[in-house]
Amino acid sequence: MPVNLSTPVAAQLLPVAGVSLGIAEAGIKYPDRKDLLVIRLDEGTTVAGVFTTNRFCAAPVTLAREHLAASKGIRALVVNTGNANAGTGEQGMNAARTTCAELAKLLGCAPEQVLPYSTGVIMEPLPVGKIVAGMPHAIADLKADNWFDAAHAIMTTDIVAKAVSRQVQIGGKTVTVTGMSKGSGMIHPNMATMLGYIATDAAIPQPLLQQMVSEAANRSFNCITVDGDTSTNDALMLIATGRSGAVIDAASRVAMQAVITEVATLLAQAIVRDGEGATKFITIQVEGGKDETECKMIGYAIAHSPLVKTAFFASDPNLGRILAAIGYAGVTDLDVDVLKLYLDDVLVAESGGRAASYREEDGQRVMQQNDITVRVVLNRGAVNATLWTCDFSYDYVKINASYRS
Repeated sequence: MPVNLSTPVAAQLLPVAGVSLGIAEAGIKYPDRKDLLVIRLDEGTTVAGVFTTNRFCAAPVTLAREHLAASKGIRALVVNTGNANAGTGEQGMNAARTTCAELAKLLGCAPEQVLPYSTGVIMEPLPVGKIVAGMPHAIADLKADNWFDAAHAIMTTDIVAKAVSRQVQIGGKTVTVTGMSKGSGMIHPNMATMLGYIATDAAIPQPLLQQMVSEAANRSFNCITVDGDTSTNDALMLIATGRSGAVIDAASRVAMQAVITEVATLLAQAIVRDGEGATKFITIQVEGGKDETECKMIGYAIAHSPLVKTAFFASDPNLGRILAAIGYAGVTDLDVDVLKLYLDDVLVAESGGRAASYREEDGQRVMQQNDITVRVVLNRGAVNATLWTCDFSYDYVKINASYRS
């Protein structure tokens, strides 16, 4: 079960003026399952996004990038689950184009004003006919307060839907930010196997919006890992409708960036808490580094280690595995004699080995918790980095061994 994560409360997910969402059961992979989402945007809305760095990126990723670059004003997004439309060659591109064209006809806009997204099994042909047949049902369901159902419609192996809302006062106006995401496995930075959609009713120029979504991603979705696999399909989109009347400029950017990053961080952490088979949520804080790069190198070495992750699952304070991961992270001039390792409040290692004050029972106490913090104090600079990961359990193997069945 997810680690200290519950289903969002529908009444707490605030509508964003200028955004309406509709879902349908298109039968893409399974019958009687919400698997198609249409998001309609008011004219004048700005949209920006960041996408997977996987060179085998899916057809909808390629097409979404093209449509954003065309700068014709995005009016709709369409998301399907059950099929990734990745590793499908020209057939996949044609399927993505058809999806956009058919939705554009129904909404009265140009195909270049539609952004497509897919998630699910790779190397399977996209069932375009089912998606097109489901579109009228999704459009008929369009409404502003549909974030709860929308968050469920984009799930794949997720157990819990992920959505959150926040509000902030900017220029005397109340600005709403609501977001949702999906993801559970194939989670790794740059980016994870996830889809994320965050919308606000503030007015944000597109160039600034792109900077803001990139910064939010770097502080949230690019700081999580479940299994170290980078997906072919991920995307994080930031949508700004301007309907609140609040205009974001240099003076108000800091406050706006803070709330967008907060929403993105909560959504990213929810993905780790709902990681496939996860039983522990682990925060890794690397402190006192020379730069962010080396802090993240060490953090990811710990977070990606199967030996570390299985030790957490077993609640086994076999903490030499963490020291080993730090040592092979690639920081070639690391002085291990000045480094300190903590497990929550417990000093584990210092001066190149086990801390004199460390007791096995203290490590055991922390390892039995559901939420655990690993602190690595490098004592070589002033830069810090925080990452989030989870353990590896038997269920992770079971889920991925039967993923296509």
